Amino acid sequence: MKNWFFLLLLINGCIITHAQQKIQLPKPTKQQLKWHDQEFYLFTHFGPNTFTDKEWGHGDEPEDIFNPTDLDCRQWAWIAKQAGATGIIITAKHHDGFCLWPSKYSTHTVRESKWKNGKGDVLKELSQACKEYGLKFGVYISPWDRNHPAYGTPAYNQVFVNMMKEIFQNYGPIWELWWDGANGEGPNGKKQVYDWALFRETVKKLSPETVVFSDVGPNIRWVGNERGIAGTTNWNYLDTAGFTAGIGAPSTDTLNTGNKFGKAWIPAECDVSIRPGWFYHKEEDDKVKTPEKLFELYLKSVGRGANLLLNVPPDRRGLIHENDSAALIGFKRIKEESFGENLALKGKGYWVLPQKVKNSTVINDGDIRTFQRLLYETPNSLTIRFDKPQRINCVVLYENLTEGQHCESFRLYLMNEKNEVLEKITGTTIGRKKILTFPMVEAVKINLMTNQKTTSISEIEAYLIDENLIEKEN
Repeated sequence: MKNWFFLLLLINGCIITHAQQKIQLPKPTKQQLKWHDQEFYLFTHFGPNTFTDKEWGHGDEPEDIFNPTDLDCRQWAWIAKQAGATGIIITAKHHDGFCLWPSKYSTHTVRESKWKNGKGDVLKELSQACKEYGLKFGVYISPWDRNHPAYGTPAYNQVFVNMMKEIFQNYGPIWELWWDGANGEGPNGKKQVYDWALFRETVKKLSPETVVFSDVGPNIRWVGNERGIAGTTNWNYLDTAGFTAGIGAPSTDTLNTGNKFGKAWIPAECDVSIRPGWFYHKEEDDKVKTPEKLFELYLKSVGRGANLLLNVPPDRRGLIHENDSAALIGFKRIKEESFGENLALKGKGYWVLPQKVKNSTVINDGDIRTFQRLLYETPNSLTIRFDKPQRINCVVLYENLTEGQHCESFRLYLMNEKNEVLEKITGTTIGRKKILTFPMVEAVKINLMTNQKTTSISEIEAYLIDENLIEKEN
């Protein structure tokens, strides 16, 4: 009899409580599904803080302080593209209130600066550069404004709405809108009562295709930390009733893991800076995260079903610094080398049912749009078999999110040709992508099973990556 070599992956207990209670959980919109596919993109913190060495400006900085000598948004976009990023989100207005576009609703903008004699427009240049390089264009706009005289009064909410209208009408399409929930005092010593309902309705009317980020969505949530790390358990569901962005948000633990029975589909985005600070500081030029550290963050964000938003702040020239660029290019090289050869494509896929085995080519066809359902209340599994041993230390799983997120727990068995278990790995959620790393074994049988809630698996991949890159604990 011909010997088979196997990697065994077993998924059990996928949300039996959902089935028992017949809960209809939400599913992602088409815009959210597209967002999931973006995986990794850049954040650019840029503004007066770049020139004052502050992280949070006070709003009283003279406009002339903003004067990049060689600003080149095409350089940003080129580096983003070379790094494998899919988009750029820029801080169009941080807490200091300074607008990187000549807003009609503020006197604290690039129009009042020395840069290009007040004729410059960073949003215009970056939106054009993103289009040229095929990148998504996103905008961060803080509702906190430490400069605007209307802040702290009911009139300011309309000012903020008008600013968003300018952005959507003049620089669109806007792929992602990023709301910071920070809420401090304005120049008059007052705090603003944000009209979040008005803000959400404005975006919905102006640009229904835009996905909106805040602590509580409505489309994407903060992951609960600024370290770029998603929970090992990471549900795309979240309950938002009674919560608001900022101080009124759910606990950071809840944001990190989501709610298993949450009533809204609000997946997590992991924001982290390539440097210790969010804005550029010259003294941090030698503290840029290494390519290896960036890859580790990729495993702990995208590899746990979230998206990675990596901040790369332009310097005072208006350019991405050489050290940051080198780290990004190195990160892409590691990622390409690690995931360049999908060993699962060498195997044959099967759907194993009681006393019956069927071919299942969709689980290892390289296409996450195809999928195989594991039936509820039926002992069944998905198996990938190889004709000869494969050296493997990484398995990547994809759940078909068009049908929601269902897997609650799984077990990964690594087995030799005698069906002896070499390694056993347990896990919880899968979501859009789950990257599992482990010490290298020569195995291999991939067998994915559930006898609880029906779970749809769109792809199983296997790789051999550099042992030095194996995921470490948090």
